[in-house]
Amino acid sequence: MSKIPKKGFSWSKGTYYLTIKDSPRNITLFRKSKSDALFTYSRYKQEGKDIEWLGCWNGKKFEETNLTDVS
Repeated sequence: MSKIPKKGFSWSKGTYYLTIKDSPRNITLFRKSKSDALFTYSRYKQEGKDIEWLGCWNGKKFEETNLTDVS
């Protein structure tokens, strides 16, 4: 499981987060629904981007961090 990235914004409960690993900075994206988050993740993967699925934020930690169903 990855560390919680420190950001200049508040994490929202029930929101799905993804991080595009890019030099010199990583870009954190969020989507309100799981289906939108999975779609975004798969599109960036198809483009060859190094993207990390963080999961759904519950207020204290990320849940649903396993992506065995997404290719």
